[in-house]
Amino acid sequence: MLSTRISPSIRPARPDDAGEITRLCAELGYPASVEAIAANLAVLLASARYHVAVADRGSELLGWAVVEHRHWLESGARAELTGLVVSASARRMGIGKALVAAAERWGSEQGLKSIYVRSNTAREESHPFYLGIGYARKKTQHTYEKPLVPI
Repeated sequence: MLSTRISPSIRPARPDDAGEITRLCAELGYPASVEAIAANLAVLLASARYHVAVADRGSELLGWAVVEHRHWLESGARAELTGLVVSASARRMGIGKALVAAAERWGSEQGLKSIYVRSNTAREESHPFYLGIGYARKKTQHTYEKPLVPI
């Protein structure tokens, strides 16, 4: 059993983290193969537009976060937290807050003035988390998807 507060090492992700990241994705309801996660992780790690941070406790990852340097035509550049996962066994112990702080730090280092995050309305437990660490709700939106036909 984990203590009330734990202090894992927050560090940049490495290619060999793919297996643990895959396990955490499945825990949150996003199953994928280790090969697919490894391939996606390789793309993110190779790009200066992304930063992937992990909460490392020895041989086990307790969480991960991805932040992206995004640029909009109408509003310019900002950081966007595009993924945050904390293991169910390690929630409410400061790990999510530490991972978000790492994402915010990276965004500041990139010279970005703000950071955004989108939170699924079904993830009700995340809404008070973000509000509690200083984020303000900006809008509610629907997300649509359409498969593209290969050319």
